[in-house]
Amino acid sequence: MSTSTRAALLVCPASGKGRAARMAGTVAERLRAVVDRLDLHVARTAEGTAAAARRAVDDGVDVLVVLGGDGGAHLAVQACAESPTALAVVPAGTGNDLATALGTTSVDDVVTALREGTRADYDLGRVENGPWFATVLCAGFDSAVNERANAMRWPAGPRRYDLAILAELAALRPRRLVVETEDDVLELDALLVAVGNTTSYGGGIPVCPDASVTDGLFDLTVVRAAPRRTLLRMLPTLRTGRHVDHPAVQTLRARSARLSGPSWVAYADGERLSGMPLTTTCVPGALTAVIGAGGAAVTGAG
Repeated sequence: MSTSTRAALLVCPASGKGRAARMAGTVAERLRAVVDRLDLHVARTAEGTAAAARRAVDDGVDVLVVLGGDGGAHLAVQACAESPTALAVVPAGTGNDLATALGTTSVDDVVTALREGTRADYDLGRVENGPWFATVLCAGFDSAVNERANAMRWPAGPRRYDLAILAELAALRPRRLVVETEDDVLELDALLVAVGNTTSYGGGIPVCPDASVTDGLFDLTVVRAAPRRTLLRMLPTLRTGRHVDHPAVQTLRARSARLSGPSWVAYADGERLSGMPLTTTCVPGALTAVIGAGGAAVTGAG
C-alpha cells in the first residue's frame, strides 16, 4: 500500500477479557510497518468507542482498524458507513463474526491486506431511525437468550449463556410475528427470525447460510412454531446451516423487511435495539472494508 496511507487503531481494551489490551502493543507495531501514520485511540466504554471512531473518520483517516470484538466493530461501522474511511477488524473478542466475514481472523491477515491494498465494498443493513448493522439482526429465541444472560450476575463467561439457553428452552413459547417484505407477507406463530447481511452470528452460527454481503439483499430465516423436542433436534443443525432444510424453517430474500410482534425484542450485531416493530433495509456497498483471503468479493489492489 502507498506510504501516504493514514490509519487509526481503535483499541477496546476490555474485549476478550482483556485480550485486546494485551495485544495492543504488538498490533500497533505490526500496523506501523505497513502504513505511513498510525493514530492510537483507546476507549474503555461504548460511548468512548463510538466517539473515538467518529473522531478518526471525521479526521479523514484512510483506514480505521478496530482491535476488539463484535461490539467495538459495530460501533466503528456506525462511523465508517457511507464514508471514505475503510474499516479493518483485528479480532480480540468472543464471537468475532464480522472479522470472520471480512476474512481477517488475525493481525497477520490485516497486515497482509493493508500491504496489498485488498478492499471490497460490502452491503450494510440499516434500521429505520436506528443503527447500521453488518452481520445479523435477530429476534425471538436467540434474543431472549441474550436478554436473560445480560440480566444474570452469575456465572461469568460462556456458562452464563449455557444456562440462559436452558432456561429459555424451558420457558419457550411461540409468539405472533409479522414479516413484510417487498414480495411477501408472513403472519405466523414463530420462535425466531433472523435477517442476515452476513451468514453468521453468535460466534460462527450460520443462521442465514446463503447470505451474501455483495448482492444488495438480506437473507431471512424464520423458524415457525414447533414442539420443544423439534427445536432440540434442530439446534445441532444450526452449526452446519442444515436447519434451513427443516419443514419448520422458511427462508426469504429481500431488500427490506418490516418485523412486528407484540412482545419481540430485537438485536443487531449482538446489540439490543430499541424495540419492535422495526423496518430494516439493505444498503448496497455502504461499507468499504479491508479484507483478507477469506473475505468475499476481493477487488484487488486499491
